[in-house]
Amino acid sequence: MVSPVQVSLLIKLASYSALFLSMAYGARRYNYLKPWAEEERRIANWKKPKRIASSFWNSKVLDSLLQTSS
Repeated sequence: MVSPVQVSLLIKLASYSALFLSMAYGARRYNYLKPWAEEERRIANWKKPKRIASSFWNSKVLDSLLQTSS
């Protein structure tokens, strides 16, 4: 079996630094985007009943028009 390779301390430091910086960046980005996503969800939920009512109304009107024309 091959013996383990000695990895340079500088390479270890660089890899763990990159890991830490990427985690910090991800947390900061998440905190930045979270309010935007909440606002988008709030707007989507606000529009949802109107969309459902609109599609229901349009289907009722369309059905009544189809029934009167036949």
